[in-house]
Amino acid sequence: MTEPAATADAVRRAGSTPSLASASHALRAQFFVMGLIFATWGVHVPIVKAHYGLGEQALALAMLASGVGALTALAYAGRIVGRWGPRAVATVMGCVNCAAIACLEASPHYVSLLVVMLMFGAFGSLFDVSLSAEASEIERRSGKPLMSGFHGMFSLGGMAGASLGSAVPMLGLTPQAHLLLATASSAVIILVASRLMLPVPDQHDAEEKHPLSLPRGPLLLLGVLAAMGLIAEGAIYDWSVLFMKQERASDASMAALGYAAFSAAMAAGRFGGDWVRARMAPRRLLRASGVLAATGMALVLAVPSAAVGLVGFALVGLGLSNVVPMLFSAASQVPGISPAHGIAAVSGVGYLGMMAGPPLIGLIAEHSSLTSGLIVVIVFAVFMALSAKRALRG
Repeated sequence: MTEPAATADAVRRAGSTPSLASASHALRAQFFVMGLIFATWGVHVPIVKAHYGLGEQALALAMLASGVGALTALAYAGRIVGRWGPRAVATVMGCVNCAAIACLEASPHYVSLLVVMLMFGAFGSLFDVSLSAEASEIERRSGKPLMSGFHGMFSLGGMAGASLGSAVPMLGLTPQAHLLLATASSAVIILVASRLMLPVPDQHDAEEKHPLSLPRGPLLLLGVLAAMGLIAEGAIYDWSVLFMKQERASDASMAALGYAAFSAAMAAGRFGGDWVRARMAPRRLLRASGVLAATGMALVLAVPSAAVGLVGFALVGLGLSNVVPMLFSAASQVPGISPAHGIAAVSGVGYLGMMAGPPLIGLIAEHSSLTSGLIVVIVFAVFMALSAKRALRG
């Protein structure tokens, strides 16, 4: 069966054909929700630490449990999304992921936190893969680049989630009430938006013929750079609020604004990413991105001011905003490798970085300080800048 016929057959099986515009809006809403869920976890890191009485190492292990869950799910993600389609997977996994975060502080036992984080990683990664598959299909049908805008909605969701977390003390909400409010509203958006997603052709057979393999050659360097970018990004998601509270003695509202500043700047950078990439050579843009992110993180760590910290987090977000879209684009153009395989290989290594980075920083913080742990962000940003000439063409 040809590709157009397969697509038409999938549409007939689905029973309805959402317009491309409707599907694009629905996917933007889904990316927004994914960012909001991540931000809700990030805002609650200090609360979780106090609730369970944890040190940095125990907290890092809980984050590692999320990584283990993600890795386990990613081993089957292609088959699951290929078999059931992005629409069904996004609906189920998105809602179950919301339920997992709602239970974040429901028990006083550390083991229950490990279980919740394991579920959060597993269901969140499947939700992520299903949205990426939908985004690829929308790009293919529209014939124009849209990925940066979709990822911008993730950052916008992160900003909204962090802002809501900042307002919680002023609203008089308990942490558990905030979790329930954020996750219940997110689940409703997921259920509504999923109905407007495109029915993607069955790719189960293709997944069986082309299993995921470790990247080599040019893809390996692109994957390592993606991992470094996502480690830096994950570090801010998971540790910025705690850093502002512990290292800068900020109150809960100011601490949450550090996360919000990072997410807002990243959203702005991604919404303008396609415009910038059309006017700036990839090597030059990656080099500038790395320098900007390193400079911002250095400001955060070197200047003992909460206000300067907000500016620094914003610079980090702006610097990192287009790193992953750039590397994905380069992966799709590697000679002798199909675009889908190239992007899958690089995104897989990158996702590992996002999951492994925060626990690594936590272990460093346990034996030194959180400031020392976050120096990793500077090191990786500098490495990205220095590797731009070798990694990218043009």
